[in-house]
Amino acid sequence: MPFYSYNRNRRFYRLLAVPVIVAFVMLIGYMRYHSFIYDPVDPSDNTGISFQIKKGQSVKEIAANLKEKGLIKSPYSLYLHAKLNHLGENIIAGRFVLTKAMNGPKILEALSDASKAQFVITVQEGLTIRDIDAKLVDMELTRAGEFMQAVKDFDNWGGYTFLDKNTLSKLSLPLEGYLYPDTYFINPDGFNSNDLISMMLNNFEKKFSKLQESIKKHTIHEIITMASILESEVKSTKDRKTVSGIMWKRLESKWTLGADATLLYVTTDRNIDAKDLALNSPYNTRKNLGLPPGPICNPSVNSIEAAMYPTSSAYWFYLTTLDTGKVIYAKTNDEQNVNRAKYLK
Repeated sequence: MPFYSYNRNRRFYRLLAVPVIVAFVMLIGYMRYHSFIYDPVDPSDNTGISFQIKKGQSVKEIAANLKEKGLIKSPYSLYLHAKLNHLGENIIAGRFVLTKAMNGPKILEALSDASKAQFVITVQEGLTIRDIDAKLVDMELTRAGEFMQAVKDFDNWGGYTFLDKNTLSKLSLPLEGYLYPDTYFINPDGFNSNDLISMMLNNFEKKFSKLQESIKKHTIHEIITMASILESEVKSTKDRKTVSGIMWKRLESKWTLGADATLLYVTTDRNIDAKDLALNSPYNTRKNLGLPPGPICNPSVNSIEAAMYPTSSAYWFYLTTLDTGKVIYAKTNDEQNVNRAKYLK
């Protein structure tokens, strides 16, 4: 064979080998991709695994979390499948029950089905019933005012020993203070405000039942009302207990509480002016003696315990700084005025 013919054949085979190798690699890649997507992690394992998707999470983040939970083999393959088939935009926020017996497409289908999702609503400590109503509206679960109306229409007083019907039924929002702040999983399909109310009251009962047995000096309603003020006024556990001691002492001495948070509850504003201070409302504890008629938010167990177990001190006054929320204490009104001039400029 001539030399030039030999070299030409070698070049030909080299050129031929490149697409063959590329095709082989692509075939292997496709087979792996197909296996990762269509073969479940464990076809025999139908154990339900809770999986949560938060609002705003990307498909890449969701795929990574699925891998971490052991529900898929390859996060990149799932992301690629969702991308190629335009499935990412169909995924919704919520909590889902998935299994290792589900393959990629089945998982993506489940994550896009609102009837299989449980929405997550987090009620932070210190939120009011109006705040919860607004959250539900924002999640498109209710119309404005529906949750508040359900609270007003509440009639299962006999189901909860900690609820004082005679006192609470007189309030505009009877269950304020008793809807325990926590994270709740709710089914958006046929959502009913009464179901969420029951979940929150049951949670309150669970958190409060042991504490309830220890209440000796005050009524449950007084404790929860005080706890709601502490929740709104100060941040740390230590300060809440100290401020609790100040407030109970002021009440027992026939002083006004002077808590701005109680006034803010009815003005629904974050600023208090002279007109607000003159407001003729039982929630104006700058003007009226005693506790307000009811809680001004839904407090945590931390605040409830602070209301039950106050710390005694020589202080009669306190304020919180505007920038950091640090609590500054005073023994006399003169000291309090100095602190106001220094910290509330």
